[in-house]
Amino acid sequence: MATQVTNYQCPNCTGPLHFEASSGKVECEFCGSAYELDYIEKLYAAKDEKAAEAHAKVEEKRKSGGADEWDMSGLSGSWGEDGAGMRAYSCPSCCAEIICDENTAATSCPYCGNPTVVPGQFDGTLKPDYVIPFKLKKDAAVAALKKHYSGRPFLPKAFKDKNHIEEIKGIYVPFWLFNGEADCEAVYDCSNSRTYRSGDYDVTETDHYEVLREGFVTFSRIPVDASTKMADDYMDSIEPFDYSELKEFSMAYMPGYLADKYDVSVDACSARADERAYNTAADCLRSSVGAYGSVLERHKEIRLNRGKVQYALLPVWLLTTKWNGQNYMFAMNGQTGKFVGKLPVDKKRKWGIFAAVYAAVALVTAIGVLFPGGLLRLLGM
Repeated sequence: MATQVTNYQCPNCTGPLHFEASSGKVECEFCGSAYELDYIEKLYAAKDEKAAEAHAKVEEKRKSGGADEWDMSGLSGSWGEDGAGMRAYSCPSCCAEIICDENTAATSCPYCGNPTVVPGQFDGTLKPDYVIPFKLKKDAAVAALKKHYSGRPFLPKAFKDKNHIEEIKGIYVPFWLFNGEADCEAVYDCSNSRTYRSGDYDVTETDHYEVLREGFVTFSRIPVDASTKMADDYMDSIEPFDYSELKEFSMAYMPGYLADKYDVSVDACSARADERAYNTAADCLRSSVGAYGSVLERHKEIRLNRGKVQYALLPVWLLTTKWNGQNYMFAMNGQTGKFVGKLPVDKKRKWGIFAAVYAAVALVTAIGVLFPGGLLRLLGM
């Protein structure tokens, strides 16, 4: 059975709405009208009911359609294992059914193009606590990709010249934010050495110190992405996010972008959070030791006191391109613009440059060995 969804349309011209970071309002792409978030939320509270009515009419029409003329006895209504991960939504604008995976929380109708939010995906325990709205637009992501190409001597020229972006999409990625503190203690063996001349001898004196450190380290909102679709190394690389711009979650930020709910549990993400908290505490201990010539860790104990976990949607631009039959994905922080992505390497060009540099070094070395001082004479020095 299809679940109703809500299309955010402009009350003035029915064009699709999207959240505009620069104004903090929901704006229409066609007529330019701008609306406050509270106004749109109240306006479309009633539209959810209309969406349910539209779905009911579609179901009623389907049931009263009579017998089919074609023999469809061989068709199955069971999706089997695939069906467990799929859902169907009825678009209230054009009544088309949208099929997507169970983790999709916001999408666009492929027929009428209206941005579509799936309210049921955010109900109950799935509702995020916070969201950071998109601050950078699509053209900023495209410009960042071009900048990412520049200054890459081993990048194939054909990739840069003929490459076309296959897909670019803004997506709210689910993150668990972990809070807590660490009770820490450590012992370090430190030393400082100095060398001086005494008569005919060089004397080295070394002072040894036992340095003790103990205290608490508080960590707030350690992010761990909660989507299996997102590569962990990419999500780690585009950090940090500016948490001062966290907003209480509202579906009014969703239109115009994709969004996924989490599909990795808190328990499954806790090991990464523990590791990051432990490493942060260890770094704080070590950095507090000060400047010594030598620092050796003798003992360290870090006890994590795990606190509250929060659920947030954070903005990410994803760009994909294809070259020589291979897919390349790039990610950009939709708030700060930090960009990451792997590029192909022209191996022939790489080894060609290496061979040229090696040959030049070998030539200079040979001249220096065979003709001492000859290189200087050749250079007119």
